[in-house]
Amino acid sequence: MLIREDIERLERTYLSPFATLSEKSKGRDREESQCDIRPVFQRDRDRILHCKSFRRLKHKTQVFLTPRGDHYRTRLTHTLEVSQNARTIAKALRLNEDLVEAIALGHDLGHTPFGHAGERVLNNICEGGFRHNEQSVRIVEKLEKNGEGLNLTWEVRDGILNHQTSRMPSTLEGKIVRLSDKIAYINHDIDDAIRARVLSEEDIPMEYREVLGMTTRERLDNLIHNIITHSLEKNDICMSKDVEMAMRELRTFMFEKVYRNPVAKAEEERAEGLLVWLFQYYIQNMDKLPTWCFQMMEQGHGRERVVCDYIAGMTDQYAIAKFEEYFMPKAWQVN
Repeated sequence: MLIREDIERLERTYLSPFATLSEKSKGRDREESQCDIRPVFQRDRDRILHCKSFRRLKHKTQVFLTPRGDHYRTRLTHTLEVSQNARTIAKALRLNEDLVEAIALGHDLGHTPFGHAGERVLNNICEGGFRHNEQSVRIVEKLEKNGEGLNLTWEVRDGILNHQTSRMPSTLEGKIVRLSDKIAYINHDIDDAIRARVLSEEDIPMEYREVLGMTTRERLDNLIHNIITHSLEKNDICMSKDVEMAMRELRTFMFEKVYRNPVAKAEEERAEGLLVWLFQYYIQNMDKLPTWCFQMMEQGHGRERVVCDYIAGMTDQYAIAKFEEYFMPKAWQVN
């Protein structure tokens, strides 16, 4: 008997009746033969982990642009924290950990260099706009593996697309990632803001701390426990009303005090200008684009969208290096 079939049988007997079973997946856009060892969601997890877009996350901004220090979060460390939170919740609720992990690892693949500042720029200048969750799906469907995509299952792509506040995934596993994303970035962004001396623990309003916890560790523990406790034996992923309200208000507080803080955003205007210059340069100098961009255009993808794809995939350092190459006199460039 195949090992995969043993694992699928264990899922049927152990997982919650509300879990998404690997053998019940809606499948992939392109039919494939099954792996003899790994169920489909584990296979998706592995594909995301090994793709180039995932590796580039280590050099993409989370909140603080070009921070001085080794301990600030990057888009990669954020992704790993989301995955850890989500797996803890999924295991406690006996939901599908492989599906949760695949969605978590893939949810931010489409993020631009320079964090949300880069996303705003591309959304403003690219026809049709730009949203990182949609770009994440575009990456796994069309851009990775020289245009072949990763051919992930429907459930993983649904979770990636719908991980933002304004959307709702179709599976409980996707809903776990959606909440775990918020839990991760609110708490680790507080930690980074304290490290950057933009914020102190005492600056956080006491009404939120009394509900959620007095430290980052306490808040993480309480939020995860609250979700587990209120979602047990339910066909939903939910929180108590007081905790949900406190988390929502803490998120609003973070937007006011950190995400729009002049210290955290001091370099954003320069970063935004840099990306505008790069976009305009590539539109006028298409010969500077890599070969895969021309292959995409031959397949019917518009010029602006392909340039957007290329810039969105850049790391912070690569975008800066390209700007220096094209726009700075050679004698001014730092060796």
